[in-house]
Amino acid sequence: MANSASEGTVLSDQLALRPLLRPAEVLEVVPGLIVSQHSGSGKANQYYLRGFNLDHGTDFAASLIGMPLNMPTHGHGQGYLDLQFLIPELIDSVQYRKGALAADVGDFATAGSVAIDYKRSIDAPFLELGVGEDGYRRGLAIGSTRVGDGDLLHAFEWTETNGPWVLDEDLIKRNAVLRYSQGTRDNGWSVSGLAYSSSWQATDQVPRRAINSGQIDRFGFIDPTVGGRTHRYSISAEWAQRSANQQRRASVYAVDYKLNLFSNFTLFLNDPVNGDQFEQLDDRRVYGGAFSNTWFGELAGLPSEFTVGTQIRHDAIDAVGLFTSTARQRTGTIRLDEVDETSVALYAEHQLQWHPKFRSVLGLRTDAYRFDVNSNRDINSGRVNDHITSPKAALIFGPWAKTEFYAQAGYGFHSNDARGVTTRLNPDFRDPGFLSPSQPADPLVRAKSYELGLRTGIIRGLQSSLAFWRLDLDSELLFIGDAGTTEPSFPSRREGIEFANFWQPNERLTVDADLAYSRARFQEGPSNERFIPGSVEKTASVGVAWQMAERWHSGLRLRYFGPRPLIEDNSVRSASSTLVNARLAYDITPKLKLTGDLLNVFDRQVSDIDYFYESQLQGEAAPVEDIHTHPAEPRTLRMSLRWSY
Repeated sequence: MANSASEGTVLSDQLALRPLLRPAEVLEVVPGLIVSQHSGSGKANQYYLRGFNLDHGTDFAASLIGMPLNMPTHGHGQGYLDLQFLIPELIDSVQYRKGALAADVGDFATAGSVAIDYKRSIDAPFLELGVGEDGYRRGLAIGSTRVGDGDLLHAFEWTETNGPWVLDEDLIKRNAVLRYSQGTRDNGWSVSGLAYSSSWQATDQVPRRAINSGQIDRFGFIDPTVGGRTHRYSISAEWAQRSANQQRRASVYAVDYKLNLFSNFTLFLNDPVNGDQFEQLDDRRVYGGAFSNTWFGELAGLPSEFTVGTQIRHDAIDAVGLFTSTARQRTGTIRLDEVDETSVALYAEHQLQWHPKFRSVLGLRTDAYRFDVNSNRDINSGRVNDHITSPKAALIFGPWAKTEFYAQAGYGFHSNDARGVTTRLNPDFRDPGFLSPSQPADPLVRAKSYELGLRTGIIRGLQSSLAFWRLDLDSELLFIGDAGTTEPSFPSRREGIEFANFWQPNERLTVDADLAYSRARFQEGPSNERFIPGSVEKTASVGVAWQMAERWHSGLRLRYFGPRPLIEDNSVRSASSTLVNARLAYDITPKLKLTGDLLNVFDRQVSDIDYFYESQLQGEAAPVEDIHTHPAEPRTLRMSLRWSY
């Protein structure tokens, strides 16, 4: 039962015919969400939603089989959300919600949240081999075995590619999943182990003037030694028990994570001889769990659901650092910290059916945080405690003629980087020995979310939703090109319209079409500099999945990513991009399947990402403000052969 017009659940069948360039593109099932990339394939993607350039996840929360995936106080960016370890073929469901309107999600969920669940078993094990242009190779093995009273699911993925770049990407990715489960998600339990590692070379965003002058190719590079390596190992468990009048859920998890990331955004601006490459380090363990209990019954004779829950998380960050480097060799330390960050949340939500055509949902959430920073400069060390309470409410009217109406309002928040919370003196990237006074950031930043919407199935076979929304954020986070980091800025307001449709005229054909418009502005600062750099304004997508004949299946997707302001006065803007991807699959036999993906069908020469900031090429006498771009990959063909046994 939906509580808003902007939430939904997408099942595995709807993902089967979606052509994907990257694993994280499964998130584009969320209407209005765009996934892009500005560096190598081993780095977290860039996300856009509801007027946000979400960077790598600052205001969009994600979880997988009960584990939160965003990383607070991360070496590269607050809320870092790396989904490169996802195996799309394992996904059972994707549940999404927009805005800070649900009581059971907290940090980073200001623009929205998504909960991904993996399958517990599959009907038949299979081996799949994929090949493609630019050295793309992928092997995938997935199977499940009945063990005792449960199912043991096992999967292994191996991927290598060089990409279309002049500098070979040399991506090597290894991925494994082992999951034992009994029962169902609502009445059963599971234990899951995940292991992922990756290494790569990257072609970062490059200044457009270097391409226009012919100094480098459109897919060329400036610094040949940027890239990274990362790993993520986790173990988690989930338990659920359902009775006639109660639903209980519990989960625990432990994660070992590390990232060494080498970047160079400003090229030779700070160091004309050795260049501006820097290394970002993140080495941590994450522990946590959650418990909730829902009671189904009556209150004063009216149907009622009441949920209480708690969530706890501790990030033991052994090292989070920023270093100057040359050819991946450290040359200096800008900042190095050890951080312990702990959060505890309590929440309650009550749903009451006042009338067959009217119900209400009231929620209350309190989050408490403890930031403990041990910095390489004692003055930047410290311990800070903070808490924030977030009430939420929704009114649902209907259905009338298969149509429901929704009115919602709620408070949410995102946390700030613990280092910013305790910093008193800030080292200068150009001269780490120069320290400038710094005002500590607010630990927890308030968000206010409002939404009016409707959901209708009045036309047979067509499900449509329309949402009008507004989001106020007390402090914005902006990308700072010369350090590859973010910093707090002015309060902001975003508002917009979303229109989502899912049409299934018959069993062989499904069509989805989404349109979204957003307006994002700072609420303070000079009146002619209120545009938020990178904020997405217009997006659209159309997808078709068609079983053309008994053995033939096809999928086609069009994605429009609209222009964006790149500077506060809107004098520099990115161009729009429209990409079309296609998939064609043929069942050679009941156990042998051939699939072809044609990505960027029309070979559009568009950007995946655009930024505007100062950089300096070798030989230039002074810094130059310019658009820095990372091109979308050209038309690419990939083929895979799957054998089920």
